[in-house]
Amino acid sequence: MPDNVILQYAKHVLFDFWRTVCEMSPYLLFGFLVAGILSVLVSQRLVERHLGGRGVWPLIKASLFGVPLPLCSCGVIPVSMSLHKHGASKGSTIAFLLSTPQTGVDSIFVTLSLLGPVLAVYRPLAAFITGIFGGVLVDVLGRGPEDQDSAPKKCTDECCGGATNRKISRGLKYAFITLPRDIGKAMLVGLVIAAVISAFVPDDFFAEKLPARGIGAMLIMMLIGIPVYVCATASVPVAAALIAKGVTPGVALVFLVTGPATNAAAFTTIWKVLGRRTAIIYICTVAACALAAGLLLDTAFPNLATSLHSHLHQMRHSVLGSVSAVVLLGVLGFAIFSKRKHAE
Repeated sequence: MPDNVILQYAKHVLFDFWRTVCEMSPYLLFGFLVAGILSVLVSQRLVERHLGGRGVWPLIKASLFGVPLPLCSCGVIPVSMSLHKHGASKGSTIAFLLSTPQTGVDSIFVTLSLLGPVLAVYRPLAAFITGIFGGVLVDVLGRGPEDQDSAPKKCTDECCGGATNRKISRGLKYAFITLPRDIGKAMLVGLVIAAVISAFVPDDFFAEKLPARGIGAMLIMMLIGIPVYVCATASVPVAAALIAKGVTPGVALVFLVTGPATNAAAFTTIWKVLGRRTAIIYICTVAACALAAGLLLDTAFPNLATSLHSHLHQMRHSVLGSVSAVVLLGVLGFAIFSKRKHAE
């Protein structure tokens, strides 16, 4: 490949990377701030008190509470297992585990910026329903002799209420250090992948080489999303790039559901603590609900792809976006560097 062609592609990748960062950064920074506020207002003890017990209502509360809750990657598993240890049913625990990793306040704002208001509402709603559905199935079918009472060690990060600092400093630390540290590297990788897709994948690739709509395309996307873990926020720019290349919003939604929800650590913990049957129900629920949500989205909003294409092609740089992008990259860089330095 000639040097000028390589340079042209490199410029295209950098341009699409910067354009996406500029578009999403004001929303993501605001999402970080809201997550920090919630992290000090919502303690692990409060979660346990309100989501414990049995019946349908705890399932609804567990799933609803998990949608916006800003738990870090280390916090989702121990908090959910702590719920079970303190009296929550298997169903409530699974409902919380299903709805929490799929979305969050930061992910909702990024979805709004890149994929518009329909998906910004539809995505957390799908996570909420998935949690309830999985919780009901586990309560009905998940009883088995292999249950264990042990739970993994609890998280002690700011997001789990373990810090004893003042609330303002705790919230700011979680918003702009802990949360970016947890998702920063994955999000940058997602942005790079999105830019590479935009630069190298022809616009008619899915139309000519792979199915771009329907159950076949969704099954392919599910097979990609389940083994490849990506956090809820990092999956959004990848989904936007796929939509720009021709896949339907429903197909992209399957990736948005299966990627974040199928954390290997969560699956192995469920298998060990809640039992083999519950773990199988968990993964089957993710797959079934992802396909159902994708099919329903494409059926209910047949013209959504057209409006999203228009939105994605009209993204322009603004002063606010450029300044926010610089701030966001600085926050992510500091968080990732501090994490590496701390590890050393």
